[in-house]
Amino acid sequence: MSFLRKRFSDRRNRRQGIPVVLIAVFMVCFVAVSLYLNTYYHADMEAIQTIIDSPTEFHTLGDGTRVTGDENSTVGFIFYPGGKVEAYSYLPLLMECSGNGIFCAMPEMPYHLAVFDIHAAEEIREMYTNIDRWYIGGHSLGGSMAAAHLADHTDDYEGLILLGSYSTEDFSEGDMDVLSVYGSEDGVLNMEKYEQYRTNLPEDVTEIVLDGGCHAYFGVYGAQKGDGTPTITNEEQIERTAEAIAAFVYGE
Repeated sequence: MSFLRKRFSDRRNRRQGIPVVLIAVFMVCFVAVSLYLNTYYHADMEAIQTIIDSPTEFHTLGDGTRVTGDENSTVGFIFYPGGKVEAYSYLPLLMECSGNGIFCAMPEMPYHLAVFDIHAAEEIREMYTNIDRWYIGGHSLGGSMAAAHLADHTDDYEGLILLGSYSTEDFSEGDMDVLSVYGSEDGVLNMEKYEQYRTNLPEDVTEIVLDGGCHAYFGVYGAQKGDGTPTITNEEQIERTAEAIAAFVYGE
């Protein structure tokens, strides 16, 4: 009898130990996820101040969306920031675009990840009804998520703008205009996947390789892990990108 009691006791102790193990696993996962979601590239405010003249030209709406440019412009560009990058980092790029007559809007993404709010652009379009022609795009993960939104709203946009990014959605058929820009020194963009998914883009896609450009220089947030070494300045890459976007949307 003592042997049976010991076996039952051992089983009971093991069963009692299972919840403790599960709680421990949950806590480890919770901490890991929390650290991941709260770790991101911060905007380099000092560098941004050297690039732009007046940050007050950029307005923040109640939901965190940042807008710049003439609300009565005929052309609008909704920009999704790169994954794990503070949205403010893209202020110089969008202000440069607005200087070319393009109204720009950038939604604030939960945890700096556009994947959590793919359809953020919908409310922006509904808010600015004066815009005749809308374009959507973004940097890196933001560009891919912008493409995902576009796939469900092709009638609402004139084109897609990808910066150091690619689309897993198929736009090879139809008349969607697409601009793809990346730096020759980009060490973050997976070029194998870029080439793999290039067939999702139209044959007449406008593809621009910025000689000397890198992945991080579409924004202003310092060096990014795994990126290449740029041979042009951050400001130069932003200016050249804005020029490419303006030429694309105006058909030049």
